[in-house]
Amino acid sequence: MLEQIDLSTVNWARAQFALTAMYHWIFVPLTLGLTFLCAFFETIYVKTGKEEWKQLTRFWMKLFGINFAIGVATGIILEFEFGTNWANYSWMVGDIFGAPLAIEGILAFFLEATFFAVMFFGWNRVSKGFHLFSTWMVAIGSNLSALWILVANGWMQFPTGMAFNPDTARFEMQNFFDVIFSPYAISKFTHATTSGFALSSFFIIAVSSYYLAKKRHVLMAKRSIAVAALFGLISSLLLAFTGDEAAFIDARHQPMKLAAMEGLWNGETRAPIVAFGLINGMKEPGDYNEPFVFAFKIPGLLSLLANRQADSFVPGINDLVFGNKEQGIVGAAEKIEKGRLAVKYLAEYKNAQKSGDLTGASTALSQFNKYRDYLGYGHLAQPKDAVPPVPLTFYSFHIMAAVGSAMILVFFLYLVFIARGTIEKNTWLYPVGIVFFILAFMAGEAGWVVAEVGRQPWAIQDLLPVTVARTDIPSSNVKLTFFMFLVTFTLLLVAEIRIMLKQIKIGPKEVN
Repeated sequence: MLEQIDLSTVNWARAQFALTAMYHWIFVPLTLGLTFLCAFFETIYVKTGKEEWKQLTRFWMKLFGINFAIGVATGIILEFEFGTNWANYSWMVGDIFGAPLAIEGILAFFLEATFFAVMFFGWNRVSKGFHLFSTWMVAIGSNLSALWILVANGWMQFPTGMAFNPDTARFEMQNFFDVIFSPYAISKFTHATTSGFALSSFFIIAVSSYYLAKKRHVLMAKRSIAVAALFGLISSLLLAFTGDEAAFIDARHQPMKLAAMEGLWNGETRAPIVAFGLINGMKEPGDYNEPFVFAFKIPGLLSLLANRQADSFVPGINDLVFGNKEQGIVGAAEKIEKGRLAVKYLAEYKNAQKSGDLTGASTALSQFNKYRDYLGYGHLAQPKDAVPPVPLTFYSFHIMAAVGSAMILVFFLYLVFIARGTIEKNTWLYPVGIVFFILAFMAGEAGWVVAEVGRQPWAIQDLLPVTVARTDIPSSNVKLTFFMFLVTFTLLLVAEIRIMLKQIKIGPKEVN
């Protein structure tokens, strides 16, 4: 019989983690991209010796510093929540999950912190070359921090390089390099960082467009746009490529997520991509309701995206829940049956060990090993629990994809007008750049919703449901801290916006 679980505690813990993560991701992308853009600006200053580039660098560096200081606070809280709200998760996978986080703290964060002071306070105190080196080290350190965190997240999406120990009921690392170089780790890092680069480029474009509209700091604004638009265009093209690769990996290892992203309930050959549509929120696994109120589909494109073959079969949600013998797909219903046997034989093995029954323990362990790959499914109450929230996953994916595609065009237009020297005549582009800075934030957050909500109900894909990963504490405790964090993070965000706007209004120091 399944353990009775207080779902209100689980849901509030999920909500608190989502709140912290989404606030944290407001600050992180700017950090990832602004560090490199500041390094680009300072490199140009060192190469040309022009004081205007130095003042330009110091201005953007000041805005980066404001964002960095506030972003650190949310990141620290996020890591503590693994212990406070997800204690079973921390116990069961601490050997694996803790390793990249430890490396992030010891290597990347210290690298970043070591050179941070030189970058901000070393102007005219150290040589130009060493100051430039420090700026590049901060940029590299910031992105190395992201690397190790995304390695940890990638392992949650695709657990590899480990084995389950039935004696301790823990997942233990077997190969560290499998964890680091898993396809999900690489995909997560490249996609998340290029997203941050594109967002940061739009931040500089938005502020610079404001200056052009006000006819202030015109030369500085045009120079900033030139670098940011080029960096943003390259980043957005890479973002599209890495997004395509991420979907291809999802098709291999998280087919349920891919099906939810496209609202695909029944598997198809030459499966279409939904360009846009309205989901039927009442649709459930196995029913006869139509999946969409309306939808515009492009035939064969999902099959091409998922399998690199337009005439291939892509499984739908119903195939993954109930199985599809013709396609060789084992459904969640069958996996749950096998998972419950794994849970049963694991319990028998532990009881036999305690009582000193070596023969019984050996027999139970042998039976457990037959079903151990389905252990996580043994904790699901019913097959439909393996389905993530489809409407939220679908809309988040399509918002992300639509904004990401449009970014390429906007960056291209800014770059063309800057190259032609007509940016000041095309004033209609200024509000577009400002709006796309906001849309880029929305797309980044939507991407994380796809990654994390689309993975539900799993804390670790197929191995550990969130209902088992939680800490057994009263939901009232989690509710209290949820609202405390909500107020605190909102105040921090408001403070950052006010400080940023004040500094933008002041503008960079003009060179006489």
